[in-house]
Amino acid sequence: MDTSGLYRTVTGFADSAPVWVQRTFELWTEYGLWVFGVLLAAVWWRARGRGGARAVALALLAPAATVLAHAVSEAVKSTVEEERPCRAVGGAAAPLLGCPPPGDWSFPSNHAAIAGAAAVALVMAVRRLAPLVVPLALLMAFSRVFVGVHYPHDVALGLLLGGSVAALVVLALTGPVAAGVSAVRAGGTRADGIRANGIRTCGIRAGIRLTGPGPGGESSSEVRNVPGCRMP
Repeated sequence: MDTSGLYRTVTGFADSAPVWVQRTFELWTEYGLWVFGVLLAAVWWRARGRGGARAVALALLAPAATVLAHAVSEAVKSTVEEERPCRAVGGAAAPLLGCPPPGDWSFPSNHAAIAGAAAVALVMAVRRLAPLVVPLALLMAFSRVFVGVHYPHDVALGLLLGGSVAALVVLALTGPVAAGVSAVRAGGTRADGIRANGIRTCGIRAGIRLTGPGPGGESSSEVRNVPGCRMP
């Protein structure tokens, strides 16, 4: 797959763009993934407070699927060993960011894979986020070409890889994880009967903190201040 011509076109456009546009893309490509991290945390926090077991499962699986997608992307990158276009493509404009060092391979784009995975997982958790996260993922992918560190095919297939991994993980594990969330919440409501078992009670308390008490607001106060389990 040769997208070096399109790479030259995009980097030429970037080179002639106003400085404020260049700086905006530089900032986005460097720090934009933090926006997805904030959204993942917000979806989890909302689900643990008001969501049912399935909603919490989707919220917990979203970051896990994103991390797995990054690991898969890194494994493919280490196998393919494609040179960065900022070193390999002649006649292209200089990259806006420094070219990554040799051995930091180009295909696929980890940034695009992470953005694609996070976007898909977030949409599966909260569908109305699609108009926000899908454009952000596409913008992240485009920014990697704009600043000159990836080919267009690196980011296109990175998005596809990340989104596919996330979708498979969420579809395969939502049921089991939702069952686990229900079990943890049910255990929290039975804490009175197990107060003597400090280790087990601590585990339930930690689980309730992760999953939330459920939409019914079941209290887990029974597991507060158990000897050996100091939690506020």
